[in-house]
Amino acid sequence: MQINLLQDTEVATLNELVAASQRIVICGHKSPDGDALGSCLGWAEYLRSLGKNPFICVPDAYPDFLKWLPCSERIVRYDKHPDVVSEAFDKADLVFCLDFNSSDRIDEMKDCLLSTKAKVVVFDHHLNPVFPNADLLVSFPTCSSTCELVFRIVWQLGGFESMNRKWAVPVYCGMMTDTGGFTYNSTNPDIYFIISQLLTKGIDKDKIYRNVFNTYSPWAIRFRGYVMCQKLNVIDELHASYYSVTKEEMERFHFIKGDLEGLVNEPLRISGHKLSISLREDVEKENLVLVSLRSYDDFPCNKVAAEFFNGGGHLNASGGKLFCNIQEAEQIARKAIQAYADMLR
Repeated sequence: MQINLLQDTEVATLNELVAASQRIVICGHKSPDGDALGSCLGWAEYLRSLGKNPFICVPDAYPDFLKWLPCSERIVRYDKHPDVVSEAFDKADLVFCLDFNSSDRIDEMKDCLLSTKAKVVVFDHHLNPVFPNADLLVSFPTCSSTCELVFRIVWQLGGFESMNRKWAVPVYCGMMTDTGGFTYNSTNPDIYFIISQLLTKGIDKDKIYRNVFNTYSPWAIRFRGYVMCQKLNVIDELHASYYSVTKEEMERFHFIKGDLEGLVNEPLRISGHKLSISLREDVEKENLVLVSLRSYDDFPCNKVAAEFFNGGGHLNASGGKLFCNIQEAEQIARKAIQAYADMLR
């Protein structure tokens, strides 16, 4: 089983950077998901084992169903405390960028990163990373998640034995959420060796699953049912579908962040289905539609995301955004599906 990823020179560089740094910042992407939070919290726990005291920040809110993660209360949101985050970047001598492939993924926090004088290290598993000034770029798109990267790096650095449950829980959580409960992007046998090792730290994987996927309010359940019943557009002959959600509908169903998490996967339960597209109006900005795409087998939803939705991602799980109203977004979704008709039939 080959767990190690880094070259010897990269291991040496990483160790030297950490050893020489006293003020370390760890940052994740906008609208942080389980992998972003899990990798940030897991890497922070490893650094604490080395006597460091890292500062963790994200651009904005994350779902309520992730607030139980160990040490999540230490995470600072830029949208709530911009001065605190800016000061941390200004004083930092080392910054870790986890689970994003470009500074554009951290929105308003981007200026803090671009202006820092600190050394920059990137851990990521997305395609086409754009960090020309990174002092160390650890990019492995073949990995299931950035949390998998964190596990492998800690293992290679010899830190696994000293890690505890507080480290293992967020790492497992990020791997689980970024693979939809290990239902996609998770065929590498190494993943299940990693899981077996995380279980030795005393984690309860079933409870982690319940904490993430079984925490909806009655309003959220009603909302999810409403979207699937009233808003789902299925194009049978092309084995594809899309649905849209408006701000008015979110208000009507008392929407909170995370209520529709994973819903884009549901249409893939339809027999023979290959592509599912979710369109959701941003709750704060006008003419901004957030897009999620999921697919099966070899259908490249990341190409669809890049070509039509200003986005990208993985073969079977991607995202993007549109700067238009929801009606125009629906037209673009239909156009995207038709453009890939030959592959969808």
